[in-house]
Amino acid sequence: MGLFDKLFGKKEKEKETLDQGLQKTKEGFLSKITKAIAGKSTVDEEVLDNLEDALVSADVGIDTTVQIIERVEKRVSRDKYLNTSELNKILQEEIEAILVDAPGTNRYSFDSQLPAKPYVILVVGVNGVGKTTTIGKLAHNFKSAGKSVLLGAADTFRAAAVDQLTIWSERAGVPIVKQDMGSDPAAVAFDTVQSGVSRNSDVIIIDTAGRLHNKAHLMDELTKIKRVMQKVIPNAPHEVMLVLDGSTGQNALEQAKHFTAATDVTALTITKLDGTAKGGVVLAIANQFKIPVKFIGMGEKMEDLLVFDKHEFVDSLFNLERK
Repeated sequence: MGLFDKLFGKKEKEKETLDQGLQKTKEGFLSKITKAIAGKSTVDEEVLDNLEDALVSADVGIDTTVQIIERVEKRVSRDKYLNTSELNKILQEEIEAILVDAPGTNRYSFDSQLPAKPYVILVVGVNGVGKTTTIGKLAHNFKSAGKSVLLGAADTFRAAAVDQLTIWSERAGVPIVKQDMGSDPAAVAFDTVQSGVSRNSDVIIIDTAGRLHNKAHLMDELTKIKRVMQKVIPNAPHEVMLVLDGSTGQNALEQAKHFTAATDVTALTITKLDGTAKGGVVLAIANQFKIPVKFIGMGEKMEDLLVFDKHEFVDSLFNLERK
């Protein structure tokens, strides 16, 4: 089997995982769209109102829904011949256009050359969103792409967090830097980047505590972590990855507001999209915060962290035939 066949096979498998993971979201979403246009020959105000309800119920969010409806209305007013049979296609195009407007939404590749060595990723997010699991999956993907990876267990607030990350480091086959529970998170971060430099690591991924007492506390802790890392690597971290639980719908939006206010988030990973009807929240988050969604989580296995592709995501959202 050639390299092209392997890559094509992997892409096909990822698309199948995406289609299956979004099944609940699209079943509810598309059934509501079908009801919105039932018995109608043209896209009128009632159809648009029903369409708006369908988008909101899929957790696309009020602001993003309004933008999408306004785009569709412009198409309807411009193309007088428009009928409801064309609505799905138009809606698909306008939703994708919303995602195109978000900067940095081009498909990421683990095989790409990194802009720095070591490339430092600081991972933030509240407890329970799948943050540690995401770090393990990232480590696996980077290692599979031929890159050397080092993990840092700077969530010293919970012993379980360190233990869980240790398990994931063993699964991925990558080293980890850790200290006892209650240690200074910044000290762990410092040791990790120092070790990463001495090991000549390609990628350093650092976990942080999932507490969200208040924005000031969170900002102080993350600022301290950044400051000590920069003693070793002046421009670290190169990426601040916020992990959000997609199954919580609008609550994920609230978490994003807190974290983006507290620190300079540069990328998003949205987890637990498999088995939820709230997959539309991906559109709301990407559009509202203008921060690129890099990865989406579709299960617990190593391979279930998918690189986010806006075209494939929207295509899966509208394709109910795949099982």
